Amino acid sequence: MKRRILENLRTKDGAVSGQVLSARLGISRVSIWKHIQQLQALGYEITSSAKGYHLKNSPDVPYPWEFTGRKSKIIYHAELSSTMDAAKELARKGCPDYTTVIAGRQTSGRGRLDRQWSSEKGGLYFTMILRPDLPPVLSFRVGFLASLTLARILNEMFGLDVRVKWPNDLLVDERKICGMLSELEAEADRVSFINIGIGLNVNNDPPPNEPAATSLKMTLGRRVSQKEILFRYLDSFEAQMQAAAYDDVIDRWKHYTVTLNRHVRVVTTRDVFTGKAVDVDDTGALILECSDGSLKTIRFGDCFHQIS
Repeated sequence: MKRRILENLRTKDGAVSGQVLSARLGISRVSIWKHIQQLQALGYEITSSAKGYHLKNSPDVPYPWEFTGRKSKIIYHAELSSTMDAAKELARKGCPDYTTVIAGRQTSGRGRLDRQWSSEKGGLYFTMILRPDLPPVLSFRVGFLASLTLARILNEMFGLDVRVKWPNDLLVDERKICGMLSELEAEADRVSFINIGIGLNVNNDPPPNEPAATSLKMTLGRRVSQKEILFRYLDSFEAQMQAAAYDDVIDRWKHYTVTLNRHVRVVTTRDVFTGKAVDVDDTGALILECSDGSLKTIRFGDCFHQIS
């Protein structure tokens, strides 16, 4: 009902009377008034006068009813410990493909190697639950497609030169603006689900202990719409997944990366490797040329660019 009320308020300049809304939506004027109060409590700036209700402004919050055609697959929490944890529970219960869990703030957000990810209000934090028809050995392609798609969307929307760092962080001017995390569960030779968690710094200020991080607000000098970014990203990413556009994703990813041909340090669960990143192979692994000339294949880890 919230979506239908908002649609009516957005399709007319000026006010819409409670009587008109009641007739159009088939509910009483008292019910209309109660829904208006609920929307006001959620941040919608709706004024009332003798002429009726007028929507002056909408909050930049990705409420489910704002997503036409996706409402049943959007789960929003103002605060959540971790979208990844919530998504895993939903995935195991059999939720639909492309279900997306969103949090206005995370209290226990995490990145690779279980590092804490600062998730204060103003950022965009969400996890997509995906069920691609892929064998586990090819599941890495989904994560590469996720980072590549977001880099392209941000480039198109804001004219930024967003680049990717292996395996799937996003950088602007060598400063991290987005982190991604993927988790997989599989049965036999097929993927059961892949959860892709994304933390994008939008209108938040990265904490002082992360000097190498930035946000869209810091980069652009203004606030931008989280909702619009998410709308465009989900539509674009799903379209590419449906078209199986991940077959050549590694080659396309290489055109966006700033990791190759530079010295890096890669931290894994057991070791730390340093060397020159010379390639990413067809499995998504980073090929590192060590100081003795040998090549090391690294399939998982956190990569740090060495500043020369």
